[in-house]
Amino acid sequence: MTTAILITAFTIGIIGLVCGIILSVSAKFLAVKEDPRIGEVEELLPSANCGGCGYAGCADYAKAIIVDGAPINLCSPGGADTLAALGKYTGQEAVAGEKMVAVVMCGGDNTKASKKFQYNGIVDCAAAASVAGGDKTCSYGCLGYGSCVRVCPADAIEIVNGIAVVHPELCISCGACVAACPRDIITMTPASETIHVFCNSKDKGPIVKKACEVGCIGCRMCVKLGGETFVMDGFLAKRDYSIEVADEIIVEKCPGKCIVNTKQSKTTGESV
Repeated sequence: MTTAILITAFTIGIIGLVCGIILSVSAKFLAVKEDPRIGEVEELLPSANCGGCGYAGCADYAKAIIVDGAPINLCSPGGADTLAALGKYTGQEAVAGEKMVAVVMCGGDNTKASKKFQYNGIVDCAAAASVAGGDKTCSYGCLGYGSCVRVCPADAIEIVNGIAVVHPELCISCGACVAACPRDIITMTPASETIHVFCNSKDKGPIVKKACEVGCIGCRMCVKLGGETFVMDGFLAKRDYSIEVADEIIVEKCPGKCIVNTKQSKTTGESV
């Protein structure tokens, strides 16, 4: 019995030793050598690992720059300094792209939008949305329980009067809030654009008016006045940010008061 145990233990030990030797040899001869430039480029990046560049993190983006020739101007958190360093290292022209910022497409705060019931559950938008579709009468509006606030690495979002508000000067364009919002209300828009449709409801006008004082009623006034700068998605008006809005009258004439110039609202001190 003792002999059998010893033989078994010896056999297992031999097998383990052989497997170890095979793995060691394989690691030496089959290893994929990484281009050292990838690590050097990664050191130039801010290590935010936010994913705003469209890659999994800074290491993945650095690899894409070296291996795939990805543009060097995709890192918003790094800013001009990182872009200049990458341009110097790679020899590419350091041309900054248009900064994108997150905008919460909802103006229905606690003073303007009604609620169906009082929610006392987990302070999380997805959790709130799972309870009878959320406590807001509008099934498309911002629930205001801060899921986007908690994932923002730059502290660029806060809850004001029951809805999320993004501070564009702090936004690093990572898009984490966009992914976190269960109602797909948050959109990345060019930082230079200040006129937005602060509504996400696709309901017909009469339903929208019952739920919110500042909702899009689908009247198409903005399309008539603004031409191609606004398009209709069913009963909801949307901005085409590839075309500049030239006429401020579109904001003034919107009967739903959901089209807002954020630059003006900040100047006058009004809430968006």
